[in-house]
Amino acid sequence: MFFDFGKPIARSTNEFVEYLVINYGDAFEAITNSILKPLLFIEGVLRSSPPVIILAVVLCASLLSTRNIWLSILLTFLTWLIGCFGLWEPAMQTLAIMLVSLLISIILGLPLGIICANSSRFRAVLSPILDLMQTIPSFVYLIPAAMLFGLGKVPAVLATVIYAAPPLIRLTDLGIRHVNAEVVEAARSFGATKIQILRGVQIPLALPSIMAGINQTMMMALAMVVIASMIGARGVGETVLLGLQRNDAGRGLLGGLAIVIMAIVLDRITQGFGRRLQARRPHKGG
Repeated sequence: MFFDFGKPIARSTNEFVEYLVINYGDAFEAITNSILKPLLFIEGVLRSSPPVIILAVVLCASLLSTRNIWLSILLTFLTWLIGCFGLWEPAMQTLAIMLVSLLISIILGLPLGIICANSSRFRAVLSPILDLMQTIPSFVYLIPAAMLFGLGKVPAVLATVIYAAPPLIRLTDLGIRHVNAEVVEAARSFGATKIQILRGVQIPLALPSIMAGINQTMMMALAMVVIASMIGARGVGETVLLGLQRNDAGRGLLGGLAIVIMAIVLDRITQGFGRRLQARRPHKGG
């Protein structure tokens, strides 16, 4: 009744991954090194910095974004609680992985979103790919990532980028396409080039949407930390994983609470900056 398509697909996928490893191993090693060096540097800075410095940075960032002293104190207190759980260093490891993943997502996502906004054909091709990136279970692309880049932080970063970048691409595309056409036409009538319109009109007006995309990408990157710990990424996700493996509900709860706290703190800070950008944006009616 059914044709056996499963075995040929699985065999072809394995052969393709093996072909990449054999013929392009040096290229994958170079990619690994280019990601690992900044990741280890950021992680080293975060782990070697006194906790009071990190807490001060959280407080200052919260004040700048929210302009609410009590909320800023609460976010700083929540960050302090992570240390009280005994998870400060794992949290810094997770934060380093998330920051590098976010940076790569921004470097890739912003240009792709801009191209989508200016090309309906490109958007039509990219949209199903983005759907695939978000709907395929994370475990599926952890396997080839681990085979190509080995176990550890680098495949975790790349798997996180695959999972987390689509919201930024979509919201960048959406924000630029929703910029008032009359404003763009006015800039064009004054002799502005496409690049000048993009830099001076479209991106500034689309910043609230772009910030929302960055916020969503950040949250989705944090959602990957437990799964990424399965291939040796360490961090808070490893605490949750150990709790699961050892039937230690308390350990798992502490790890889960630390991840939730990080998500709340980062979400409130980025949302605060997004609201400030929204307030400064000119009305769509010009």
